Amino acid sequence: MKAFEAANHYISKASRIMTLGPRVERLLLSLEAEHHVSIPIERDNGELAVFSGYRFQHNSARGPTKGGLRFHPMLDADDVRALAVLMTWKTAVVNVPFGGAKGGIACDPSQLSQGELERLTRKFVERISREIGPQRDIPAPDVNTNAQVMAWIMDQYSRLHGFTPAAVTGKPVELHGSEGREAATGYGVICVAENFLHDVGKSLNGATVAIQGFGNVGLFAALFAHERGAKVVAVSDVSSAVANRDGLDIPALVEFARSRRLLAEFQGDGVSRITNDALLTYEADVLIPAALGGVLTRDVAREVRAKVIVEAANAPTFPEADEVFEQRGITVIPDILANAGGVTVSYFEWTQNLQCLRWTEKEVNGRLRQIMTDAYATIRGLVQSRKLGWRTAAYIVALGRVAKAAMLRGV
Repeated sequence: MKAFEAANHYISKASRIMTLGPRVERLLLSLEAEHHVSIPIERDNGELAVFSGYRFQHNSARGPTKGGLRFHPMLDADDVRALAVLMTWKTAVVNVPFGGAKGGIACDPSQLSQGELERLTRKFVERISREIGPQRDIPAPDVNTNAQVMAWIMDQYSRLHGFTPAAVTGKPVELHGSEGREAATGYGVICVAENFLHDVGKSLNGATVAIQGFGNVGLFAALFAHERGAKVVAVSDVSSAVANRDGLDIPALVEFARSRRLLAEFQGDGVSRITNDALLTYEADVLIPAALGGVLTRDVAREVRAKVIVEAANAPTFPEADEVFEQRGITVIPDILANAGGVTVSYFEWTQNLQCLRWTEKEVNGRLRQIMTDAYATIRGLVQSRKLGWRTAAYIVALGRVAKAAMLRGV
């Protein structure tokens, strides 16, 4: 099942429970716009290279669209459609006033120099500048993009339209970014995990946690889990996974990763090497997939040993795997709730930019924790009152809010 098909599977399932009807369902499944662009740049050696770029907007019923920019060699239109749709439901679940969008460039940043990456980013902004903006569509970081890329986007957009910091979020703090934005997604993931474990009479303190992915999201999730007393027993990056049943030295791993070194090179007492696939089935109380989507297949789901899965990545679980988890009694906290911390603090950044305000990190984290806790409680109430799975309950909340806004505005 392709990514876009999988995203629509969950929408249709929730729509049937809600009896929205084919008219509303068709409206919610349709993207508003798909922008495909070619991006030519001159390489450092003088050669011309042409890359494919995308910016897709799904639904703006609740506000301007919002979503990340992904730079990845395997990125294609189907991925972007699916991710744009997920952003609509994610923003609705945490009830921030955005719709969903997504975009990016099919490229491998590791094969580009810093100058080439900057030229590619700026040319991309030129190509889509009429389709984005603070009241239209606001990009943000995603896989292989960061605060520096967002700074180039802000600068290029401002050259074309005048000084506009609110045109993009995830910027450096020194360039009108928000305190707490870099850590926000990982922080939100751990907030949700804490709430769930508390509800089932357990605690993150002393729990074992396995995290696939040690980029921005996985790194901060590991750090916050460690700070709250969890035993992080396995983490991975693209090169390898490392594990220790007695718990990894997370501060040392964080320092190692921030020196731009791969985990395949990491050495430590009691550390063993396992594959990325083996990490998914490693023995742990909590599994946090925080890398790319589509890693939890039906076959993998049969071997997972965690008691709860908290989806830090976008769409890491295939629908067939969800069915296996349900049969096995393994709880899956869905991505549209679990990893919504990033878009929530992007909302804070956008708000601060529009109003020329600056909040402290304490203010940002306090507001973030409140929004994540409120969203969790809303979905938990539906799970308990209607005996639903967490993903279905989250989609019902999201679809209800988007459908109501769309009907009030008119087709």
